[in-house]
Amino acid sequence: MLKNRGMCFSDTNRMSGEYKTKEGTRFCRYTTAVALLLFLSVFYGCKKKGGAMEQPVPPVTAADAVSSDVPVYIDEIGTCVAMEVVSIRPQVSGQIMGTHFADGANLKKGDLLFTIDARSYEAALSQAKASLAQSSASLALAKLEFERAKELLPARAISKEDYDTKENAVAVSEAQVQASKAAIEAAQVNVGYCHIHSPIDGRAGKALIDTGNVVTANSNAGSGPVLLVIQRMDPIYADFTITERELPVVRGAMAKGTLKAQVQIPNGPEGDIREGDLTFLDNAVQEESGTVKLRATLANGDYYFWPGQFVRVKLVLETRKEAVLVPSEAVQISQQGSYVYVVRPDSTAEFRLVKPGQRQGELVVITEGLKAGEKVVTSGHLTIRPGGKVLVREAEQQGGEGQGYPQKSREPGDNNR
Repeated sequence: MLKNRGMCFSDTNRMSGEYKTKEGTRFCRYTTAVALLLFLSVFYGCKKKGGAMEQPVPPVTAADAVSSDVPVYIDEIGTCVAMEVVSIRPQVSGQIMGTHFADGANLKKGDLLFTIDARSYEAALSQAKASLAQSSASLALAKLEFERAKELLPARAISKEDYDTKENAVAVSEAQVQASKAAIEAAQVNVGYCHIHSPIDGRAGKALIDTGNVVTANSNAGSGPVLLVIQRMDPIYADFTITERELPVVRGAMAKGTLKAQVQIPNGPEGDIREGDLTFLDNAVQEESGTVKLRATLANGDYYFWPGQFVRVKLVLETRKEAVLVPSEAVQISQQGSYVYVVRPDSTAEFRLVKPGQRQGELVVITEGLKAGEKVVTSGHLTIRPGGKVLVREAEQQGGEGQGYPQKSREPGDNNR
């Protein structure tokens, strides 16, 4: 019985071992087949591509470096200032009888602005005229009496004292006549002051007093109430400053001729730049700020610029001939300095250090390190390996006047085909 049970156990163990052996053999065959398939796929894949793994070619956009004449300038922030500013004040006292303009109107020299009650001044004028008539009559009588005295003096019919009195009466009457004439002129001036006219061509502000109010003329100049402010806006000034370090350069450029200033509103239409002449350079450096005041004069017939408005001013010092320009996004910064990627004829990217100059709109001047006609990368810099291949796609290049030149897509090695 035990012998039979032992035989059963031995048979069971033998069957279990045979099952494990079969399973292990099957697993080994499966693993070997998978490894073989992976090897064959890698082998044939590498063989198909030339026997080695290749890095993907990064796509980039590029543009040609162009040559153009560009201005060398100083860029500053300035303020527009009216050429003439007049504060209208009353020169006689009285009630405002009428306002003869609209707020914000464009005025011509001589336009009537305000009228002041002139009745008292017209009465004073009439009184001065009457005084002149009286003085003239007294002068005529004095002259007649003096002529009689001259006839009587040789016959000693009149004393020398009476003769001198008659002669003096003539002189006094003549003086009274002159005083009366002066009083008439003064009264006429006061009557004229009752009609206030515009002294310049310009634009009116808001009337600062209404009809019916009484104004008082102050004897101190410039201390009376302001009725209106008029500003002449054509031409207009653009005032700005430069640092004292820039002063020698500006003076040297001024010695060669009149400098031009390009003025633009910061938030105005793109490319709407007005040009004027530099007409003023201050005679001293401001001690507080170390700056010098300058002024450009601009035509402003359409009132494009407004007094008090902030503007960008480019003071053009000279024109640089055949400067090399590239799009501003082509220039990158590294620890070694500014650089660009230059696309060679074989479609490889060359890392090249450059020296950038002033911006010219969307372009930047390259003073060293690049020649006109060379192609530079404008986007995709992070994917480029120096000396590696690149795939140049279409890009719009801006020339010196803002025109675009499309660049055709090119496969690596196209130049060798």
